[in-house]
Amino acid sequence: MNMIISHIRQDDDGRWMIQTNDEHQRGVAELAGKFAADFDMAAWGEVVGLLHDKGKEKRAFQEHIMRNSGYRPEVVVSGNKDHAVVGALIAKQLFPQFHLLMDNVLMGHHRGLYDEEECQQKLRETEMPMEIDVQPINIQLPVPRLDGREDVHQLVRMLYSCLVDADFLDTESFMLPEQHRLRVHTWNMRELLCLLQRHLAQLSSGAPQSAVNEVRQYVQQQCVAQGSGTTGFYSLTVPTGGGKTLASVLWALHHAVAHDLRHIIIGIPYTSIIEQTAQTLKSIFGEENVLEHHSNFDYEQIVDRDMRQRMKLATENWDYPIIVTTNVQLFESLFSNKPSQCRKIHNLARSVIILDEVQTLSMECLRPIVDTLSTLHRVFGSSVLFTTASQPILSGKIDGANYTANFHGLPGIHEIIPREARLHDKLRRVTLQIDESPKSAEEVASLLARHDRVLCIVNTRRDAKEIFEHLPDDGANIHLSRMMCPAHIKQSLQAIKEQLSRTDARVRVVATQLIEAGVDVDFPVVYRQQAGLDSILQAAGRCNREGRIPMATTHVFTLDRALPPGAISKSNNARANMVGDYDWFSQEAMTDYFRQLHAQYDNFDKFGCEHLLYNNQPQYEEIGKSFRLIEDNTMPVIINWDESDALISQLKSGHATYGLLKKLGQYSVNVRRRDLQQLLQMGAVEQLLEGVFYAPDPRCYDAKLGLVTNNFWINETYII
Repeated sequence: MNMIISHIRQDDDGRWMIQTNDEHQRGVAELAGKFAADFDMAAWGEVVGLLHDKGKEKRAFQEHIMRNSGYRPEVVVSGNKDHAVVGALIAKQLFPQFHLLMDNVLMGHHRGLYDEEECQQKLRETEMPMEIDVQPINIQLPVPRLDGREDVHQLVRMLYSCLVDADFLDTESFMLPEQHRLRVHTWNMRELLCLLQRHLAQLSSGAPQSAVNEVRQYVQQQCVAQGSGTTGFYSLTVPTGGGKTLASVLWALHHAVAHDLRHIIIGIPYTSIIEQTAQTLKSIFGEENVLEHHSNFDYEQIVDRDMRQRMKLATENWDYPIIVTTNVQLFESLFSNKPSQCRKIHNLARSVIILDEVQTLSMECLRPIVDTLSTLHRVFGSSVLFTTASQPILSGKIDGANYTANFHGLPGIHEIIPREARLHDKLRRVTLQIDESPKSAEEVASLLARHDRVLCIVNTRRDAKEIFEHLPDDGANIHLSRMMCPAHIKQSLQAIKEQLSRTDARVRVVATQLIEAGVDVDFPVVYRQQAGLDSILQAAGRCNREGRIPMATTHVFTLDRALPPGAISKSNNARANMVGDYDWFSQEAMTDYFRQLHAQYDNFDKFGCEHLLYNNQPQYEEIGKSFRLIEDNTMPVIINWDESDALISQLKSGHATYGLLKKLGQYSVNVRRRDLQQLLQMGAVEQLLEGVFYAPDPRCYDAKLGLVTNNFWINETYII
């Protein structure tokens, strides 16, 4: 046989089907060029597509694929079958001016991007195989747009994304044609805009006249008016209850239609808000237009390749009009070197990115986040909308605790709602009372006991548990923390809403801040443990949310113990350092608070992105290993509660599927790795698969408090 094989399979009748290397490379070139056209680099996409598998012409690779496929099992593999480096050798020969932007893309298209020094070292040590036929490629490469040194690594990563996704898709179309057909998806942003307009009209027609509904109408009108503005950075600062979720999507759709943008990506900090937001959007636009991307499991940790492949989502490339995901998934993908994470990021080009509750972004990663958002706009044509009730400072010079801790933020952010509208006055339904005198958990519980309906929000799981256990047993007492599994939390939130719907019900809730943002509950009084001003105002947003009483109170209290070190202490110190007679709900107060908060930090680039990436030899692999938006030294443990035991039985019987593990994710609690090791040694937890652990004893899980530790480990972790 003279043809060069790229992929080979047997059809249902046992006949061998062959995709030639020329067919595959041309297919990948076409797709990669189409993807890269979104940032004016279609020619670059075509070239890397044509070169990426040239190494498959090596005799050793052809022997390998014939033997391993079973097409010719008698063949003996002679020599090195690795093929990825060959494309880079050819790029260096054919495009000497530009090859440095292509080498890593080509060499790492299977294993992941290398640190650039290692990539170039490998190129220098590798000779061109004699059997490779190098032909000229008559494609003119335009000079890429690079406005700053921080743009280079993202340009390489974006081109890499185009190639990886194109390679996956073309391979899938040949090897798994039935699966590939399911990917066909078309949408029209103008049609989606019509669906939202229809939905908002229906809501408006049935809404009573009220100050809250008048504000929501005003916010929507401003979003429509500003939607056709130039691409760039926008903010939507709306107090809690002002309808910013749908208003932000309304702005995004108008903006996408005006500028022919392709996707709307909504980044959200908490899974509880993601699920709620995704459900709302699916009810408007349909399941087929809204992708919800989050998971309690990292499927890359599962060693068995076939199992891992079966569990992968069709979410890998974000080829949907509206994507609702976590900030962690969004930003960690933008700093990853792995094909599975990078594959989707080319769909961020020419898109609208909405960052909800933007004040929650990690201060220690603020510099690389801001730099990346700037690159996404300048180089890749995206627009960004920041939405919150507590708008942080992201533009101008950002000063930290010392002269080395500063950087320049975004050049300018256009606020959709003019400050003179003073929405915080029009929606004022709450006053703050701040009490700095220390109180015990028992004393706080006694304060809560004075109210028939009250919400208390604290900083740690331990504090929530202690206060809850001191509440009198004279009504519906509900505890919420991440010691409970997601299914339990959902059930408890539903119970809270049901109790609140009954006028005669007594309900007291003690929760960590998982209830603080995006959860639609309405209490006549709220207690909030000392924290940053942004957290306090988020808690106040759960108080008199619908304005059922003229004015309610949110009490800020202090526990008689030190706050956990880190972000909680820093944010509380920032609030405590604010001197003056503040209207705590005003944007002026929030701006001063964030200036004080910045002064608590001596580093806005914790993982050294400037040092590792903003140079001629970016360390893609190093930063991919270290960059974590939220440091998480935990592992999920499935608990024995509700239907989880039956699901575990299915898993043990060998029916491991993505859907099954996603269901089991609803019955998992995150525990620290060192504590997990102790539990494994004690026999309280067993390992079922790589990265999948189970606590089989139902006594380990309490129907009110969640995972019961029995002093197995210190329950002091601040995880919400």
